Amino acid sequence: MKAKKASAIVAKAATGLLAALASVSAWADSEPVRWQLNMPEGVTQTAENAYFMHMLMLWICVAIGIVVFGAMAVAMFKFRKSKGAKPDVDFTHSTKLEILWTVIPIVILVVMAVPATSMVIQQYDAKGHEMTVKVTGYQWMWRYEIVGEDVNFISRLDRESDRIRQSGERPESDVVPHYLRDVDRPLVLPTDTKIRFVVTADDVIHAWWVPALGWKQDAIPGIINEAWTEIREPGTYRGVCAELCGKDHGFMPIVVKAVPRAEYEAWLAAQKAGDLAEAARIVANAPANAGGEG
Repeated sequence: MKAKKASAIVAKAATGLLAALASVSAWADSEPVRWQLNMPEGVTQTAENAYFMHMLMLWICVAIGIVVFGAMAVAMFKFRKSKGAKPDVDFTHSTKLEILWTVIPIVILVVMAVPATSMVIQQYDAKGHEMTVKVTGYQWMWRYEIVGEDVNFISRLDRESDRIRQSGERPESDVVPHYLRDVDRPLVLPTDTKIRFVVTADDVIHAWWVPALGWKQDAIPGIINEAWTEIREPGTYRGVCAELCGKDHGFMPIVVKAVPRAEYEAWLAAQKAGDLAEAARIVANAPANAGGEG
């Protein structure tokens, strides 16, 4: 019986180790994967900044936890009653200790606050952008406008996903690999280009969110919010509306296709000419990111 229990414990530990290893390999990917235990690093400077601060604060918290719980464990086992330990009833105050446990948290907060503040300021600095994309949220779709390029189109849930969800069929992953996460017309952007986004909505509050880009921006009627991105790796990056906006809130995905500049210029020319078939072909033939589409 003990052997069975021991083997069960070993099996659980092995499963946890495999999950941890899988999550480590997923850190370099742009999309979350099954058993992932950490956030993805993303493909922009903003995403990398968020990942850096996440890991910095995680290890600071781990260090604090080791010190605090380690001191508690030592106190409980070394100074327990069964060993004859007695409370010091005469101890009432220590100025040195109070200064110590006040100064140390302040230093820790400053260490975390300085890089965090710098990165937040950087996140909202869209100066020096090379192009602007206007994003407008509707129930339940997105409108994209490449400002100054006469490119303006609606992007909505792809027809096959929409047909399956309304029919009640069970989606097959090999037939519809990105069920409810694909669109009929993705937003195509060039890599290594600083892009300014202006985000708004036409009816209710939405939120445009692509995790790999490292930011989320509310789309509010009558208000223009601003963000920027510079995608470093070609690939397909998926997102969702992150603000509950009505009954079909879960059916307005976002797909961003990042391609090298030459492919982007070809796509832009096809869009301007109204040649949607050629634009779709260019997008389909563009290289995918090394980490997979997710």
